[in-house]
Amino acid sequence: MPSPLRLVLGTGNPGKVDELQALLADLSIDLVPASSLDAPPDVVEDADTLAGNAEKKARAFHQYSGLPALADDTGLEVAALDGRPGVHTARFAGPDATPDDNKHKLLDVMEGVEDRRARFRTVVALVNDDTVHTFEGICEGTITTAPHGDGGFGYDPLFRPDGYNQTFAEMPPDAKNEISHRRKALDALRSFLAHTA
Repeated sequence: MPSPLRLVLGTGNPGKVDELQALLADLSIDLVPASSLDAPPDVVEDADTLAGNAEKKARAFHQYSGLPALADDTGLEVAALDGRPGVHTARFAGPDATPDDNKHKLLDVMEGVEDRRARFRTVVALVNDDTVHTFEGICEGTITTAPHGDGGFGYDPLFRPDGYNQTFAEMPPDAKNEISHRRKALDALRSFLAHTA
């Protein structure tokens, strides 16, 4: 029986690690979180696209560990803000912004705005040697006028996916993982791995 594929997860975000581990749990993959590495690389996410940031992180972790590496970048794209914050989602309120800072800024700039359509978009990059594969997932929804729920992370308390009456932060993790942008990107990755194994 072949040994499981070892994949380094190129993220220090514990919420992302938990989601990635849950979404890939049924595959024959040994996931190595960045936090388990000795002095993992600190990658500056300064690319101008989500794909660029995901690839940059995956390349850095692949070069550091010598193992295939998986990284993602996710952007919240708000229609009324012409797709912002997009690639600057984690730094919307400034370079040292906390998740709460970002949520407050989004609510401030959206105050009185009727068109609250938004989408989360995730790009996952898989890097092994000189090979890069990217996979994208999108979840459409709306921005609420106030935070709802204590679960999830980031903007989850403000994002209500289309067809649901709860925000991501109000949903049980399994329910969010069934429909999320990250799930859709990882389903594309899963299909790729199944055909290349």
